[in-house]
Amino acid sequence: MATIRFISSSIIQAKSPKKETETERIELTPWDLKHLLSGYLPEGLLFHKPKPQAEEQGKALIHHLETSLSRTLDFFPPLAGRIATIEYEDKTTSFFIDCNNAGALFVHAEAEGVTISDVVKPVYVPCIVSSFFPLSGLKNCDGIFKPLLGVQVTELVDGIFVGVTINHCVADGVSFWHFFNSWSEISRGSFHLSNPPVFQRPFLDSIKYPIRIPQSLFKQIFHEELIFVSPLKEKIFHFSKPNIAKLKAKANAEVGTDNISSLQALLSHFWRSVIRNKKIDPGEEMKFVLQIDARPRMRELPEEYFGNAVQSGSITMKATEVQGRRVGDIAREMNKMIATHTEDELKKYLEYWIANPEQMTKPTIKTNRISIASSPRFNMYGNDFGWGRPIAVKSGAAIKYDGKLILYCGAEEGSIDIEACLLPETFDAMANDQEFMDTVTI
Repeated sequence: MATIRFISSSIIQAKSPKKETETERIELTPWDLKHLLSGYLPEGLLFHKPKPQAEEQGKALIHHLETSLSRTLDFFPPLAGRIATIEYEDKTTSFFIDCNNAGALFVHAEAEGVTISDVVKPVYVPCIVSSFFPLSGLKNCDGIFKPLLGVQVTELVDGIFVGVTINHCVADGVSFWHFFNSWSEISRGSFHLSNPPVFQRPFLDSIKYPIRIPQSLFKQIFHEELIFVSPLKEKIFHFSKPNIAKLKAKANAEVGTDNISSLQALLSHFWRSVIRNKKIDPGEEMKFVLQIDARPRMRELPEEYFGNAVQSGSITMKATEVQGRRVGDIAREMNKMIATHTEDELKKYLEYWIANPEQMTKPTIKTNRISIASSPRFNMYGNDFGWGRPIAVKSGAAIKYDGKLILYCGAEEGSIDIEACLLPETFDAMANDQEFMDTVTI
């Protein structure tokens, strides 16, 4: 059995931290605070190993990554900080990011005897992949005393895996990959970022910071297991650009419109197959949950905003409806739901959450739903640290459950990969679903 050998572990601080008032303390918004009891975000990239190296050259590569990480933290002070709290006499607590340069975790490891093929070729994502990420199993509230950013560089026989784990109270998927892109840019020799982050919280002037949360909200089971266990499996499905284009054209033609996007058509197609192939009561209500980026929908939010700016939206149908409707019918419902997330509605949610705070925890995640994480719009394969582009994207364990889907851009332009977490019997049935498999690229 393959094992991970941990070679070294260190704390990396920003090389030249800025002493600017606006970044010494960063307030947490409702979109940040709702993640306090859920888990960190772990995603990473697999690379071919640079040309055969002597031991000293290998050490130089690790040193280079440590140094470039330190320089990148100059531009991302929250990731070198910690979550801080203030308790009040009325039994409420407020949370903020203290940009104190306490540092990020950097781990150097080796996966003994593991090759690139061992990681990318198996039908199911191999269990060892979860060992490529640091800070595993933590809740975001642990960021009070644990690093908000962890990096693990794991050497394979013929490859290198760069795993990054970020506290979800500090960053959403957009900000996660903003940091990853920036680190690779600095690693290639840049002294300045082409896309510097923005930390100011300009939206919703009515928010009075700090936001106070009742302490009773946290009287939950803090030792709840955040990492999924068997019998769940993970599998990656590849969809080519031509096949996605066919699904989009079919969905739009079915309902006589041109408003349905490629992603909406693909996700509707995937949901229908999952429902067809799960052992579900036809009358059971099923939910499909999407994450909607607020940045392009709120005038005060710049594209470079660093933090959480994502709102959940969902459609609900009975299982028999999902099976009976066409791809276009379901995609149109998704399209309508997304369109309701206007600037006014997003602001109403923020105001509502402040008055009625709630936490995203595993007990609230039902098995009758499909939930989407990440996005194929993120720049993943453009992350060249100086020795070539990545060859695969993988995620860590985090919070995974039956029905969790993680979306990636594919290695080929315009293609999309879906990493699905489902029961083995569902995967077996989907493999015999000809309508579905005709759209999958093996």
